[in-house]
Amino acid sequence: MILCATLAELWATALSAPAADDAFKRELANQVKTLSAQKVAAVSGVGGWLFLTDELRFLSVGQFWGDTAANVSRSTNPAAMDPFVAIVDFNKQLQARGVHLLLVPVPPKIAIYPERLFPSFDSKPEDLGADLQTFYRQLEKAGVEVVDLLPLFYSERTDERGPLYCRTDSHWSGLGCVLAAKAIADHVRSQLKTKSSPDDYLVSWNEITIAGDLVGLLPESSPRPEPEKISVRQVKTAAVGTVIEPDNNSPLLVIGDSHTLVFHDFLAADAGLLDQLTLELGVRPDLIGTRGSGATPVRVSLYRRSIKDPEYLSRKKVVVWCFGAREFTEAAQGWQLLPVTK
Repeated sequence: MILCATLAELWATALSAPAADDAFKRELANQVKTLSAQKVAAVSGVGGWLFLTDELRFLSVGQFWGDTAANVSRSTNPAAMDPFVAIVDFNKQLQARGVHLLLVPVPPKIAIYPERLFPSFDSKPEDLGADLQTFYRQLEKAGVEVVDLLPLFYSERTDERGPLYCRTDSHWSGLGCVLAAKAIADHVRSQLKTKSSPDDYLVSWNEITIAGDLVGLLPESSPRPEPEKISVRQVKTAAVGTVIEPDNNSPLLVIGDSHTLVFHDFLAADAGLLDQLTLELGVRPDLIGTRGSGATPVRVSLYRRSIKDPEYLSRKKVVVWCFGAREFTEAAQGWQLLPVTK
């Protein structure tokens, strides 16, 4: 694809500049502008890897919170452009009800595998994740606990079981989902009563074939990669071999975008974040997931559920909020301030 060749060539030139990170962002921003003008929603990389243009844009904008949020947010609502304000407010509301929030943004695929789009880029975790990690430190200072998956994913990116992201899809792979669940479990285990053992579950790694969602976003002139094979860890209850369903009474609630749903009820079954957390913790979570934005819409869904069931939040000890990090700038409805209940 011509646009991809241009991206790679420009990055090879930018790599020789003194500040490679700044040069990368400038060139990436220029190319994202071209891609957006041509309405190119996904771009082809090396070896059949595909990348979402919105995710590239997110990494190109620099600081995305505070005074600069209005300059980079996709939202047209001035009151909903700053993710920092909404996340801190949400955390304070939950804390007031005795509920602990754990924020789990999923790193952009290109931050872990930049060489799949820019073969000359010799990456380090801090090269493309500096703004994210600064943002997480600011949130932690404001009392929000964050699971920064970027260092973990980077350290495991060449795992023998395969990549941590689907090559042709916008989501993490089955292995990426498992690693995220393990990291989340390490953060919340002490706050939950665990009561299971591995013998309580039937666990198997199985290969599935998927047609990634990024394939349909490619320009018509771009070649289509073949369906992709990935491995997923499927989990069922050992007693009767049944699938794991969300538990409305669980002390653990998982909310977020389609990262909370993929491999649980689309692309595959029994292998999603809910299934992996059940295995890791011995606690079956409740789930409020959306195939749309995990920023504002999923909190609207939580509000509606708490209105329908006034005791709903009183049964929760931990809320895990998981979504793609690109949502910090790319969420169309932005980051609205919303009540968690009446």
